[in-house]
Amino acid sequence: MMVDSYEPQLNDYVQWRNLEGWVYFICEDYLTIEIAVRDKDPDDLDYVPFHRKHHCLIVCYTQFWNELIYVKSR
Repeated sequence: MMVDSYEPQLNDYVQWRNLEGWVYFICEDYLTIEIAVRDKDPDDLDYVPFHRKHHCLIVCYTQFWNELIYVKSR
């Protein structure tokens, strides 16, 4: 019996190698996994007020999508 492969979707929580986090962006060549978020310092908000947080993202290229393990969705 053949198992369907996982097709990554935005807002899925995934594990990849020794990391885990939320699928944040997907394009044809890669996706990003958000592994950390923190609030910006108030001084930083003066420069870019519509982005209130720092996001730490990891790039996962399509050739590695078969290694992604789906955990849950938001």
